[in-house]
Amino acid sequence: MFPHHREREQPLFSTRAHVFQIDPTTKRNWIPASKHAVTVSFFYDANRNAYRIISVGGTKRAVRDDAQRPTLMSGSTAIINCSITPSMTFTKTSQKFGQWADSRANTVYGLGFATEQQLHQFSEKFKEVKDAARLAREKSQDKELANTALTIAAPQSPPVMCVNGPEDKLFRSQSADITLASEKERIKKMLSEGSICEINLEAELFTLQDSNSKLVAALHEANANVEQWKKQLAAYQGETERLREQVAELEVHGGQGPSDLLKDELTQSLEELEALLKAKDEEIHILQSKKREYHEMEHERDQAILRLREMEMRSSELERRIQNTEQNLSNSLEERDRMDTEIQRAIEILDIKIFDLNDLRQSLVKLLDK
Repeated sequence: MFPHHREREQPLFSTRAHVFQIDPTTKRNWIPASKHAVTVSFFYDANRNAYRIISVGGTKRAVRDDAQRPTLMSGSTAIINCSITPSMTFTKTSQKFGQWADSRANTVYGLGFATEQQLHQFSEKFKEVKDAARLAREKSQDKELANTALTIAAPQSPPVMCVNGPEDKLFRSQSADITLASEKERIKKMLSEGSICEINLEAELFTLQDSNSKLVAALHEANANVEQWKKQLAAYQGETERLREQVAELEVHGGQGPSDLLKDELTQSLEELEALLKAKDEEIHILQSKKREYHEMEHERDQAILRLREMEMRSSELERRIQNTEQNLSNSLEERDRMDTEIQRAIEILDIKIFDLNDLRQSLVKLLDK
């Protein structure tokens, strides 16, 4: 049987490493599968177009019987017999240790290498073989679809039924992605509208505050000037009355008073004071009109503050809606992750089923050849 194995599978890469398996009870501790470093090899089965990782204790080779199960030569022990699938991932957990999960065997394998370079070489080869397995599976699926009429009906019927399930789930997952994308766009639009409203409100509030501060300063200055002008007006009025009294006395006394020159000077001073008084009255009227404008602007400011509060309430409502939408989005993402996990699990089961059906097909072909 060994020569038959040599024709079917050829080693692609070999290295030596300490093999470990995860404790099936705790799923945390490592259990040594070999006392010493053993040979770990990548094999390619040309007839089945499959890739495997094989490690045998005692001898370096393993063979298969007609049922496609590994049959070890005398004194050998199967440590690793893992078929590589595109969903497998080799992870480096330290400088000299790496691991990968085999869902078919329901275990996790760990390899400890002597050097970091050996770990790197094994990791790179694992990636190459995984990509090759993916391409091989795609080519195999294309070939089976093209030659459906030539395949055996019994083995082919279950895979068709199994494949439809994940395709429906993938379609639902794509629909969920489209819904989530539209939901994200709507949230971005809501956030941008809220940001624009907040920016406009802040700009309007800043303008109102600046105008208010200017108006308050002008009002204080006007009030101070009015008080000062009132005092000056009172003083001018007193001076005017005094000058009028003096002029009246001069007119009564006639020639006994000061000269006509003095009278003309007093008259001129009186006219200047009256003109000044008139100018001050006009300034007072102007300030009073400005005060009315200030009250109108205060009313406008109050209206703007009221609008600002309304916009703040709308912004709070918008934030609440955004939070609810984000929560719904988070729930949708969790649901999609759960669906992706289920789809991945279904794909792994499908890979196993297809692998088993291929084995059965090969056995049936052998029987027909006989």
